[in-house]
Amino acid sequence: MQGGAAGDAAVATMAVLNVVEPWASSIAGNGFATVYDKPSGQVRALKFGGAAPFALDPKSDPKAFDWGVKAATTPGAFDGWIELLRKHGRLSLGDVIAPAIDLARNGHPIDPSIARIIEYMQGRLQMHPTTAEVFLPGGKTPKPRQILTNENLARTFESLVAEEQKVLAGGGDRDTALLAAREYFYNGPIAAELDRFFREVGGWVRKADLAAYNAEWADPVKTTYRGYEVYSTPLTSRGGLEVCMQANLVERFDVSSLKPGSTQLLHLQAEAIKHAKADIYAYAADPKFADVPVAAMVSKAYAADRGAMINPSLALPFPEVTDFRRYDPSAPAPPVSATRTPDDDARYSDTTSLTVVDEEGNTIVVTTTLGGGFGAGVIAGSTGFLLNNGMRLGSTSPYEDNVNFVAPGQIPILNNSPVVVMNNSKLWAAFGTPGGETIGQSEFQVLMSLIDHGMGIQEAIEAPRFAVKADPNFYLPGAKCFLQLESRFSSQCLSGLKALGHMADYVGPYAIGSIQGVRAYENGAVMAGADPRRMAMAAGW
Repeated sequence: MQGGAAGDAAVATMAVLNVVEPWASSIAGNGFATVYDKPSGQVRALKFGGAAPFALDPKSDPKAFDWGVKAATTPGAFDGWIELLRKHGRLSLGDVIAPAIDLARNGHPIDPSIARIIEYMQGRLQMHPTTAEVFLPGGKTPKPRQILTNENLARTFESLVAEEQKVLAGGGDRDTALLAAREYFYNGPIAAELDRFFREVGGWVRKADLAAYNAEWADPVKTTYRGYEVYSTPLTSRGGLEVCMQANLVERFDVSSLKPGSTQLLHLQAEAIKHAKADIYAYAADPKFADVPVAAMVSKAYAADRGAMINPSLALPFPEVTDFRRYDPSAPAPPVSATRTPDDDARYSDTTSLTVVDEEGNTIVVTTTLGGGFGAGVIAGSTGFLLNNGMRLGSTSPYEDNVNFVAPGQIPILNNSPVVVMNNSKLWAAFGTPGGETIGQSEFQVLMSLIDHGMGIQEAIEAPRFAVKADPNFYLPGAKCFLQLESRFSSQCLSGLKALGHMADYVGPYAIGSIQGVRAYENGAVMAGADPRRMAMAAGW
């Protein structure tokens, strides 16, 4: 309504979520965007995941990477915000983050779900005074709808806007002004404050980490599924690979004849997930640190061979890793199998996702994260913001011989994988979700609901979902896999899966993921859908 474009709306939303959904969102978090630029007809990916600090000691106790001052990774999100505004926005940074500044300074009624999370994590949040000051005001957990403020965050946002406005007041153009705000964050006073704070408390983040950081535009991972073009995030996300590989693996089966929620459909989906994850967890890592055979992994030749291993009437053990030299002679040899069982104290990843389509049809799907709930759990000095705990188990491997073992300067692997689907060079659908390990799985199921069963976006989002879990994790060959089914699946489906050899049980009725998305139609209509599983809404004008 202010004349903005998709980039402005996406950044404005992320900035507000930084304030009202603080356990999952931060200006110093990480994430990915998948962007459809209608004028050029191109789909691009924006990567804004931060690397492990250069001062990191990889031999540290893995629990240090989960929570606290040594868990913090380099902030990536703000550079992602700037890139989206530069390439796909029209408004100033000041215009876009004004609502977030207002909410941070004057307060907002905390959502009951956030109040419950703060109460649940109170013991951890009170470990660091800068964090407790914001989320435990007066030393107490806030009650639902209590007004919560964050004055330091408001000041940080205002300082970034002030740098932008100086340039504009001096006659500089919008792009130069946005870059000045970025410089203030990554090479100016904010970087200096992070350096000071983490030196004082024994953390590893330094000015050099921020100075070396840049968000990166890249080609997305893509495949075709029944004639539709599916685009998602490249490395350093494993989720984009998951969506594309899983779709390729089930493409050989006639699933449109299978009823949604049926035993046979879930069985085929679960087997595809297992076969894809076995290879993804063996090979996926920061491509600057590892040779990853991405082209072979999303190839139809690989999918034909790997898909032929799926038994339609029997659940198989977690599969062996593929030797991709069969498809690409330059691919690395299969990794040596890990044998050590880690001390697994991992928590669920806490993430958020949003989808924007503007009046011109430009589309941005963003999935942004703090990692585990409240990230590293440390508000950095006087900045008012939390940092991501991107090095936690799952985003990094606990096995030293795995390509994704934590290393200084290496970007840990996220699952964030916003999806854009095109049909005949036109936008057909776009969606994303939080959910940690379940992200690629949830998107895969929604993709099939839209394409194979012709559901509308809201129907596809609300349909019951399941997730494959692994004990102890998907990094370990021979891991035990089991299925978690939302309890809206029938008892016949559950018993049928068990009869096929799956270990399976129910979780809550609306427990897995939180898809937000759109479906675009030939007549020009764009229908939005929001997930009832978490705080979410669909809006249009």
